[in-house]
Amino acid sequence: MVEMTNSDLISVPGHEFDDFLFAPIREDGNGMLLSVLSALARLDIDPWQEAARLTRLSGEIATQRMASLIAALPDEPSTHPDARTTAARLIALLPQAPGPDIASGATSPGIGSTTAYRAVVMYVVFVAVVLGFQSMVASRQPPAAPADDAPAAFSSVIPSVPPASSGR
Repeated sequence: MVEMTNSDLISVPGHEFDDFLFAPIREDGNGMLLSVLSALARLDIDPWQEAARLTRLSGEIATQRMASLIAALPDEPSTHPDARTTAARLIALLPQAPGPDIASGATSPGIGSTTAYRAVVMYVVFVAVVLGFQSMVASRQPPAAPADDAPAAFSSVIPSVPPASSGR
């Protein structure tokens, strides 16, 4: 079973893998088309993470990996003659990875940083809008007038002081 964490929810990609994930592999035993998405789920592999991983691999290594996944599907002989051809067709549907190919499955140091950067920018914009709105509302409110029953802080009546008597 695939378990998702909060960080997985943040880094879930958009629609760039749709062509690949929803592409048919073959018909299953019931005559229904088996998509890459459902095949990976049957193998207990997170489809979006696997698509991202395959995107980072070189074309040949990604094709080999996908062919082995197709061959590992239940109710499918391990020597499926079309596995490599099908894998090559499916890998061609993946978006092109920026930068050099990575032959291993290791995560690159910059993967996901765009998502984190966008999240930080969105947060800063949100805070700026909220502070701007609060400032605008505060500047449009008239100053508070003292209530009629409130005691006056200063009295306008000056107590009379008897004149100083001159000593003459």
